[in-house]
Amino acid sequence: MPVTNPWLAGPAPTRRLDHDRLSERILNLLSSQNMCVLATTGPDGPLATPVRYHHLDFTLMFTAAPRSPKMRNIAADPRASLGVFAPLVGQASSRGAQVFGEARLLDRGDEGFEHHWSAFRWQSDHVERSLPLDEPPAGPLVVVEATRIVYTEHWLRRDGFAPRQFWRPAT
Repeated sequence: MPVTNPWLAGPAPTRRLDHDRLSERILNLLSSQNMCVLATTGPDGPLATPVRYHHLDFTLMFTAAPRSPKMRNIAADPRASLGVFAPLVGQASSRGAQVFGEARLLDRGDEGFEHHWSAFRWQSDHVERSLPLDEPPAGPLVVVEATRIVYTEHWLRRDGFAPRQFWRPAT
């Protein structure tokens, strides 16, 4: 029987991408998607919540209702993981990232709010919900700056690289 992707057979390569090339691939993924699954932990245990995100480099951002379970969990324990993934057609198309960091809530006037807010595209939500474009959302902006990313892309095997790569901010 013919094999569609023979490079997927056998043991996976172990070679690592250099930091710049890995960073570029991760940014491409973050830029080509807009949904992630946010994982937090609270008094009732783990919570995985789909959220629409925007990103500024390796920082993911979203807004949420202040009384939502995810916001209660973040207030109690700011550690967060966000799973970003491209649609899966088959093993060869497997591409995603687990982003780890601490969630911070930024309100207007807080240091860093304007910097992050400038990259947050809230206008499309307002158009979709028939809300006025001269009234931005009032709630806090949640930012998760990546301290570590586990990136998976099986297509990397074609070029002799490990399908799972590990990223940390450049020092």
